[in-house]
Amino acid sequence: MLTTGRIYVHYHTGTMTRRSPTLNKEVEEAFAEINPRQAKELGISQGEKVKVLSKRGEIEIKADLSDRMERNTIFIPFHFVESAANVLTNPAFDPIAKIPEFKVCAVRIEKIEAKSGPSPVSGAAH
Repeated sequence: MLTTGRIYVHYHTGTMTRRSPTLNKEVEEAFAEINPRQAKELGISQGEKVKVLSKRGEIEIKADLSDRMERNTIFIPFHFVESAANVLTNPAFDPIAKIPEFKVCAVRIEKIEAKSGPSPVSGAAH
């Protein structure tokens, strides 16, 4: 289960706060907080890029292992367009409150496998 929200440094989509070098230095990129025990089961390490998928879309994002998260729940802040959490959520509007259902949805987390290919040749003349 994904839950989205704010972090203390950035405001809304970050269009203003991410332009501030001081604020941006505090939290420079998006992250997905994942329970460490669950991450271990999935073979995911701290800081590793993972894919988060829902029936509406998918994003690649850095894993941040945190005991603050319960098993089967991840948190992604919505301030980062390059890993936009709302790509995953439901844009349907609540008929009374007139706000979209951006706060929670079902997701799957996948480890991004290293790309295989030719290894760079070390010591080669240029």
